[in-house]
Amino acid sequence: MGTHVLSMRIDGELLERLRTHAAKRGMSVQDYVVRTLIRDDFDERFKAAVDETEKFYR
Repeated sequence: MGTHVLSMRIDGELLERLRTHAAKRGMSVQDYVVRTLIRDDFDERFKAAVDETEKFYR
């Protein structure tokens, strides 16, 4: 298994929120995002968010 690069474009408000959450845990934004993605419940939470978004646009 090799390594891969993930690039994201996010708005300033979201980046500031991520910085705040990361700083509370003494982490970089990159580390905070990676930890969030590898949480056991991420798949369930992501699916729920997608489902809610789809309801909004129907």
